[in-house]
Amino acid sequence: MRMDKLTSKFQEALAEAQSIALGKDHQFIEPVHVMLALLDQQGGSIKPLLRQAGVDVNALRAAVSEELQRLPTVSGAGGDVQISNALSRLLNMTDKLAQKRGDKFISSEIFVLAACQESGFLKEALKKAGATQ
Repeated sequence: MRMDKLTSKFQEALAEAQSIALGKDHQFIEPVHVMLALLDQQGGSIKPLLRQAGVDVNALRAAVSEELQRLPTVSGAGGDVQISNALSRLLNMTDKLAQKRGDKFISSEIFVLAACQESGFLKEALKKAGATQ
């Protein structure tokens, strides 16, 4: 995925996700790190968009936070975090969805849409909080 195709807000969220993973001593950046970054992003569009769609954002954030606590931690890794296979697949799906829609840039909103379609924790958490495609 070309980073220059990501919107600036989505690039910020990915950077924050890396920081969250690093701060929690996680070896991999997972989709839940990105979702937490998007939900907490100042001036971001995801939280208001989800609220407008009737999603219980507080329940979603709580579920994401709980899932982060379950992730394994590593010590002595020296701050080396990598993108997980799950996040790589989700980012590829996000890119594909953006292309199908004719979008020139890959946005946070498309990431959330991809998360609603890709099987895994985020899809279930979004569904339980009231999100639909």
